[in-house]
Amino acid sequence: MEKLTEDQRAKLKENALIYHKNNFPWNGKIEVIPKVPLKDFYDLSLAYTPGVAEPCRAIHSGESVDDYTVIPNTVAVVTDGTAILGLGDIGVRAGMPVMEGKCVLFKALAGVDAFPILVDTKDTDEIVKTVSLISKGFGGINLEDISAPRCFEIEEKLKESLDIPVFHDDQHGTAVVTLAGLMNALKIVGKKFEDISVVISGAGAAGIAIAKMLKHVGVQDIVLVDRTGIIHRDRKENMNRYKMEVAEYNVRNLRGSLRDAMKSADVFIGVSVGGIVDEDMIRSMSKDAIVFAMANPVPEIMPEQAKNAGARIVATGRSDFPNQMNNVLGFPGIFRGALDVRASDITLNMNISAAKAIAGCVGEDELNENYIIPTPLHPDVYPKEARAVAEQAVKDGVARRTVDGEEVEKHTRKLREFYRKYIERLNDERKDFPGF
Repeated sequence: MEKLTEDQRAKLKENALIYHKNNFPWNGKIEVIPKVPLKDFYDLSLAYTPGVAEPCRAIHSGESVDDYTVIPNTVAVVTDGTAILGLGDIGVRAGMPVMEGKCVLFKALAGVDAFPILVDTKDTDEIVKTVSLISKGFGGINLEDISAPRCFEIEEKLKESLDIPVFHDDQHGTAVVTLAGLMNALKIVGKKFEDISVVISGAGAAGIAIAKMLKHVGVQDIVLVDRTGIIHRDRKENMNRYKMEVAEYNVRNLRGSLRDAMKSADVFIGVSVGGIVDEDMIRSMSKDAIVFAMANPVPEIMPEQAKNAGARIVATGRSDFPNQMNNVLGFPGIFRGALDVRASDITLNMNISAAKAIAGCVGEDELNENYIIPTPLHPDVYPKEARAVAEQAVKDGVARRTVDGEEVEKHTRKLREFYRKYIERLNDERKDFPGF
């Protein structure tokens, strides 16, 4: 597995700023490039007036917009800037580099044309209305870095009103990748979903989505813990309807702190803050404990500490340790599969199929305590994931276009090959092109 060198790590902050600047013709990480020639007046007449009137007439007459426009391959990456990475509510403009980065990953990894949309309001209804009004120009909506619990309501309302996929990555992307890693981790320790107890630290977007997905695959005993303590059905303080729902997963009705919750637990999943778990808490867990400490940049407990305390398998959100749980393993392939079959929704089953596909990219002969999940640059992840999602969309009845799963996989591989052969080469040369 490739890791950052010490020199790269030391220069990361400085080089990150340079990476975002002077990318001809301007700054930033993305641009729109035409896919058709514009060499002479005839090309001009085809691209714009008068020729462009013909596809307009065709669409108005009932032909599919998919046949003449980029819409079916597009995703809007929408944020209000209230939960940018671990930086918090820093505003939409300060969050723009994250949205651009998301668009880069969509294109490079799965050939999806994604566009950042900054919505400068914290009003839930205004965000829903804005996204609804622009939705006709996109094949899907990726909600990004919107704070909880507003993110739940926004996604719910958009999924109810729109006929294109709506996906909040902070919820479902994290849950998909977590499930994929846990599938393989359980193989190693010889435990089953229905037999394990899980503790989740953090009851925001990610924590609640992870809990719901684990419940769906058969985990019966799930305890969530937030700043106030263990979430249980009798708790009144710092509760909302989303926490009330997952309180029912606390089947033993445990009460107390995170330390209390972790006693005898089989699995700890951290999507909260760094340094809140100590070695004694790990020692109190069951034999062959699985620890996913995914807070960034500082995990809930450092991997070496968790291992020293007896954890069998440890994963983090960081690239400089084994078993990185990275959302980028999910959203490009999920949307690729959904778009290829013109799905009207991304269902829970589609997300679970994505998780199985990701987990399956680690072969039985490769699987070990330090390799339970593929890296984001694994060549099979996105083609296999797109195929699994597309096939599940057909099964779930949300696909409006029937495409063989093998063709979706081939299409994804072709898109990735095109990017490497043409776009990557162009980008390698940008820095050397004279600009302002």
